[in-house]
Amino acid sequence: MEFEKTERNKVKRVPSRGHYDKQSVYEILDAGFVCHLGFEVDGQPYVIPTSYGRDGDIIYVHGATKSRLMLNMKKGIPVCLTVTHIDGIVLARSAFHHSMNYRSAIVFGTAREMSEEEKEHGLFMISENILQDRWEESRKPTPNELKATTVLRLEIEQASAKIRTGGPVDEPVDYELPIWAGVVPFETKILSPKPDDRLHEQATMAESVRKLMSNGV
Repeated sequence: MEFEKTERNKVKRVPSRGHYDKQSVYEILDAGFVCHLGFEVDGQPYVIPTSYGRDGDIIYVHGATKSRLMLNMKKGIPVCLTVTHIDGIVLARSAFHHSMNYRSAIVFGTAREMSEEEKEHGLFMISENILQDRWEESRKPTPNELKATTVLRLEIEQASAKIRTGGPVDEPVDYELPIWAGVVPFETKILSPKPDDRLHEQATMAESVRKLMSNGV
C-alpha cells in the first residue's frame, strides 16, 4: 500500500529517490525513536526534537502539559514530522558532488489529545519504541504523573521517504583526477551499559537491556 502522492509530500529534488509505500516509511520510522516536529504559531516556525512511538498509521508523542509543543499541537494545527538516519558520508572527487547515504521519512498530519484513559497506551508505545519490554520492568506512571503529561496521537495523513545508497557520482572528466573517493559508512553502536550509582543491591541486569545487547541495533 502507498500513501497518496500530492504536492505536499512529493519528493521534488532527485525524485527517483522518493518512496511512497508504507513499508519504506514505516521501516525508517521504526528504526529510530527521536523525531523532529515542525509547526507554526503566529507566523513563527518551530522545530522540536522529541521521542515517539508508532502503532499502524498513528504516531504518539508526549510532553509536559504546558509546553509550547503540546499546547499548540493539540489545537489541531498542521504538523510535519521527520526522521533521518545517516548511513555514510559519500566523498566524491569534486566537492560539489560530496553527499551522504541516508534514509529519511517525512510525515504530515494533525494531532489529537488523548484522554486520561488513553494516555497509558500512547506512553507504552513510545516506551516500546525506545526499548522493547522496558515498560513492563518499570514502575507505571502515577495519576499525578499522567495529569502532568499530555499525550498526542498524530494520524498519518500523508508521508514519503527519501533514500540514497551507493557511491559518489562525479563528472566524467573528474574520474581521471588522482583524488580518493568512496563512502565512509556509519552505523549505530551499542556500548556497555553503566549501572546507576544508587542501584539497589538486589537489582540485576534488566532483561530488556540484556536483549538489546545481544541483538544489537
